[in-house]
Amino acid sequence: MHVKMNFSRPELIYLFLTILGLLLPWYFNIQFFLTEPDTSIGNFVALTFLSYPSISINMDLTVCLLTYFVWFIPEAIRLKIKNWWIFIVLCFLIAFAFSFPLFMLVRERKLRKAGLRD
Repeated sequence: MHVKMNFSRPELIYLFLTILGLLLPWYFNIQFFLTEPDTSIGNFVALTFLSYPSISINMDLTVCLLTYFVWFIPEAIRLKIKNWWIFIVLCFLIAFAFSFPLFMLVRERKLRKAGLRD
């Protein structure tokens, strides 16, 4: 049985970003687990607040994440995306950099299926 996966250009871009959003953060997460004696979540979070640049990036991502939730939840409900809450879980279990482009991929496919995209 052959399954043909037909992706539009935006969908391919979102797929590529989803893969990057999985690989890049987890490469460094694995480095943390391999090199840090205390691999607790508390230590992980504490280490992200060690310098002003890291705090700045933390705050930047926090505001982006909150903005994403404010936009994506009503959007997922409006488009009737099943199990939309999984994207919230994925933000925290895998990475926001993974969950956001994955949602955009699912959203783009849903819009294309509804005839709202070429």
